[in-house]
Amino acid sequence: METAYINTPLGTAKIVGDREGVAQISILNEGEITAHVPLVLAESIAQLHDYFEGKRTNFNFKINLQGTPFQQKVWQLLLEIPFGKTISYLDLSTKLGDVKAIRAVAAANGKNPLWIVVPCHRVIGKDGSLTGYAGGLWRKKWLLEHETPPTQQSLF
Repeated sequence: METAYINTPLGTAKIVGDREGVAQISILNEGEITAHVPLVLAESIAQLHDYFEGKRTNFNFKINLQGTPFQQKVWQLLLEIPFGKTISYLDLSTKLGDVKAIRAVAAANGKNPLWIVVPCHRVIGKDGSLTGYAGGLWRKKWLLEHETPPTQQSLF
């Protein structure tokens, strides 16, 4: 596995992967930025930069999600949440086929190994509140605002 660290508006992102795909993207408060990016991570890093610059709304580099079968199901549902949209934990549990699985869904969401790419930040409380985000609620708020910028109002 190769590792690279890049600067983002939210801190230092750690990217880990190999020829099989990117297996982990996480956010750190600080860290030393990688001077030489490993070739197997170059495309993912370019796409992350494009995302933060507002030039990208989806990711298409190869990923290598590793988790339990249940986590895999939850993460696949997260991948279906459109850019700029949110879903509640209850709605996610319902899509999974078990409304009583809210806590298990939330736990799987919290174990998501691919920050931003598997958009767990788009899952909110039933009442619209920002709840549960491993990177901190201020980062979740930033990401949601980044994905839904305010529209320009007409003066006339």
